[in-house]
Amino acid sequence: MTAREDRILSPSRRQALLAAAAAEFAEHGFERASLNRVIATQRMSKSSFYHYFASKTALFDAVVSEAAARLMETVRVPDVARPAGDDFWEEIGGFVSRLARAGQAGPLVDLARLFYLPDVPDDSVVPRIRGAIDDWIAAALMTGRIRGAVRDDVPASLQVRMVVALLWAIDEWSVEQLPTLDPVERGRLASAQVAAVRRLLEP
Repeated sequence: MTAREDRILSPSRRQALLAAAAAEFAEHGFERASLNRVIATQRMSKSSFYHYFASKTALFDAVVSEAAARLMETVRVPDVARPAGDDFWEEIGGFVSRLARAGQAGPLVDLARLFYLPDVPDDSVVPRIRGAIDDWIAAALMTGRIRGAVRDDVPASLQVRMVVALLWAIDEWSVEQLPTLDPVERGRLASAQVAAVRRLLEP
């Protein structure tokens, strides 16, 4: 490979690089992930790599951000600002089912695993994405309360904190189980989880 070719990061080469990086981070964690291994799998020089990514954190953020963007392109996220009425739980259940189906792809499984690495840098994009997800959950709960689909006999702020903590715990456990479940079992698990949360929150 010529120096010029090594400097050209085509869309296909970029995706291959990010896929290799996702697998490396998911397997070894952030701190123990080796840039040298990632670069070697792509037959890329270090100078070319640093031409595109300033640091390991920059590469990690690119992996997470682009995988999250691809996920959102394939999964319609309910607009929680729109009154859901009697269809609130049906819409939430459909969203979770779409997420479960989309999450069966290898790169998206790696994305899910990256959210729960014990050594994710505080200055990475992960805390910001988690914060955005928390905000969406809070908004969905408020819509559910307004429309009578979610109980309102506890303070809203307490309900949000409890549900956010519960959903992240469910998600982390589910990610841990993914390697042992076939697609049908994953779908059943997602439906059972929505049903359990619904029983806790319905009036």
